[in-house]
Amino acid sequence: MPKPLIAGRLGLVSENLEDPFDLAARAAAAIAEQTGVESHDIALVLGSGWGGAADLLGETTHTLDASTLPGFHAPAVVGHVGTIRSILTGDGKRLLILGARTHYYEGRGVRAVVHGVRTAAAAGCASLVLTNGCGGLNPAWAPGTPVLISDHINLTASSPLEGATFVDLTDLYSPRLRAIAREVDPSLDEGVYAQFTGPHYETPAEVRYAKAIGADLVGMSTALEAIAARHAGLEVFGISLVTNLAAGISDAPLSHEEVLEAGQAAGPRISKLLASIVERA
Repeated sequence: MPKPLIAGRLGLVSENLEDPFDLAARAAAAIAEQTGVESHDIALVLGSGWGGAADLLGETTHTLDASTLPGFHAPAVVGHVGTIRSILTGDGKRLLILGARTHYYEGRGVRAVVHGVRTAAAAGCASLVLTNGCGGLNPAWAPGTPVLISDHINLTASSPLEGATFVDLTDLYSPRLRAIAREVDPSLDEGVYAQFTGPHYETPAEVRYAKAIGADLVGMSTALEAIAARHAGLEVFGISLVTNLAAGISDAPLSHEEVLEAGQAAGPRISKLLASIVERA
């Protein structure tokens, strides 16, 4: 059985005591120092299946080991990279690729989950692209289908916002950017993403519950990050890759290997799609 998160516990406690926005500012300053890039324009979090898009977005000028930056940690999930890349596009935009995503189920706290988002805002980004691999509730969406996120349901029973911090989440997922995505590919469907805590997959009953309350997609990321992004003033674009049909929708058992395989198979196509969308954003 996996061991509880013990190593680095003192460091984790100290991070949670530090103001999260001060920590993000320190991380952004370290990125600027190591890259020589004073400000970035768009940040991207590339989830399962989406990593190849970075190579199509422009010239990677710097690749940083995220674990050396304040508040970041090495990835805990097979298939995720632990780097942060600075990319220069053909039209002069600066992209920040956040490959070091922390998931809620890692036990590091919500502040750690959204640290990358807050760092992106502190680094000057105006927009955030959130991607993920997820379970699909619509049988018509075969594994490998990209789906725009139109809204989300946060089922983590937590929030990245603390105290009397009231943020309007209407149109959280930018209508402007979703319209650009449909211009690139008019066949794109959209749906509501429900974030569960994980790391276990949802039961068939939980999937039926999610569908009953309006979800079309289920996964273990994205919603908390999107909330933090709205609070930070970022324009948010979300897109999921259906890597498997959710429990109870299909008779096949779920596995992380299936997620990785679906992502690898769809990788070239969805990477080109995402690069085209970002180019017009």
